[in-house]
Amino acid sequence: MKKQPISKNKLYTLAALLVVIALLAFLQANSSSYSYQISILERSAIYAVVAVSMNLLTGFTGLFSLGQAGFMAIGAYTVAILTIPVESRASVYYVSGISPAIANLHCPFWLALIIAGLISAAAAALIGIPVLRLKSDYLAIATLGFSEIIRAVIAAPQLDQITNGSYGLKSIPGFPNLFMAFGLCALCILLMVLLINSSYGRVFKALREDEIAAQAMGLNLFHYKELAFVISSFFTGVGGGLLAMFMRSIDSKTFSISLTYDILLIVVLGGIGSVTGSVLGSFLVTAGREWLRFFDNPLTIAGIQIPLFRTGFRMVIFSILLMVVVLFYSRGLMGSNEFSWDGLGRLLKGIPSRLKGSKKSKKGAKA
Repeated sequence: MKKQPISKNKLYTLAALLVVIALLAFLQANSSSYSYQISILERSAIYAVVAVSMNLLTGFTGLFSLGQAGFMAIGAYTVAILTIPVESRASVYYVSGISPAIANLHCPFWLALIIAGLISAAAAALIGIPVLRLKSDYLAIATLGFSEIIRAVIAAPQLDQITNGSYGLKSIPGFPNLFMAFGLCALCILLMVLLINSSYGRVFKALREDEIAAQAMGLNLFHYKELAFVISSFFTGVGGGLLAMFMRSIDSKTFSISLTYDILLIVVLGGIGSVTGSVLGSFLVTAGREWLRFFDNPLTIAGIQIPLFRTGFRMVIFSILLMVVVLFYSRGLMGSNEFSWDGLGRLLKGIPSRLKGSKKSKKGAKA
């Protein structure tokens, strides 16, 4: 049998992968000089994992949940408790001491991430029993309330010997290297993509399109909703654990409602129902906020201080840019589509014709 020739799309994908690996190797070799850029990329990759998990629930199953910050908190605290070096725990739990049950409990970070995901999934399974019988806005409000309950429980004085209360946890081991951080994030996203393209993913999409038709076909609606909720929460918990490793120290304030809104913003901007849109939106939103940071610093030109350049003005500019993007891309940057090299080629080929069309319309308007 003749060997099938490698398609152009596979060659392009392989070339892009090699470029990414080369970029990561360069950043890793010069980590001291590019620490700021590395931190932006790592945070973007972690947010991409959580955004794809939220899209799995909202974009592909049609369940609108706002409990991501709560599940991230569960995952983050689980990873922190299991990975803080035993010899450093006395300096972490210096106020109320540490519970004997976890004093010598320690495991590798990869196992801690799996346990964090499983605990988040177990919490989702319990919460999902009453909550998933609600729909639309009511489901969102219920899961948002759950997220705040988790944050309050973590900061409760009764759990000081486990969560260290309002003092938070520090001395959390970080990523061994940049490849490990991106490799774990890529693995999580790949697993979710495989799930979406499986028979379970098709069932989730059927629930999103028409629940009545799906039920008429014999599908157990509650069972598959619960399954989607649990799987999404598993990867959200893993994302929370990755965030704890990235930040090296966490407290209950880290997982406020605004974190959920940030993830929701990424999903909407990238496109509800698009995995590549969530990944793209994560990098654009995270990097965009940092790139606009110079608006927060005072600016003086020819001895005159520009009044608009001050703390907080960055978010004003960022919000205006988001409004402009939403006006031109009402369904997000990717809509419900996924990235493809053919689509990119068509987009690039269509740019000259669009430019010519805009020039002709301007000439016609002048005439």
